[in-house]
Amino acid sequence: MHLKHLITLLLFITASLNAQSIKPDTVINMGVYKSYYNYALKQPLYVTYALYKGGGGCNRDDENFSFKKCGIKTAEDIDYAGNLLDKGHLANAEDFAYDCDKVEKTFCYFNCVPQTVKLNRGVWKTWEVKTRVLSQTIKLFVVAGSIYGNKTIGPNQIGVPAYCYKIVLNAITKKMIYCIIFPNNDSKTYKKITLATLKNKLNYQLVP
Repeated sequence: MHLKHLITLLLFITASLNAQSIKPDTVINMGVYKSYYNYALKQPLYVTYALYKGGGGCNRDDENFSFKKCGIKTAEDIDYAGNLLDKGHLANAEDFAYDCDKVEKTFCYFNCVPQTVKLNRGVWKTWEVKTRVLSQTIKLFVVAGSIYGNKTIGPNQIGVPAYCYKIVLNAITKKMIYCIIFPNNDSKTYKKITLATLKNKLNYQLVP
């Protein structure tokens, strides 16, 4: 076999193995969202939820919500101790602020990934707000997830995303409104991409 063809074949096999090396081990249905969770990473790969007229008066600070382990092996508070990463929601708490019980359900570690402060409190939050505003007039279906590399933190060695992403669809027409990828760093940047481009970057399949 020609060396060039052999290298191409090896790269294809490696990519295929990587694509199969990670998958949702379980789907956790919280009613307000579903978490597609991976046990090895101790992290959600992505979450999905419907959103219409999101927002409300439930103040999570007043209610003193905190992240919970929620019955499966997940990250713990100690994994975030001593580093500069936020506990970043995938399904945004404020989206469900019309019902404090629903807000509390977002504070589980299978809806949380380590994000830099400038991502979580910056462009990620900006697009959470934009999505919520859009939900006032359009019924939405949201997919929020992560692309993991080799970085881990904490005693439990939880996975740290290299990128996070958000897909927003019109829930009625099923047409994509936007698909955005965010580097999990301090660059404060994001990029609108096609769904096909995003899928090529993932090492797992999106089930829905």
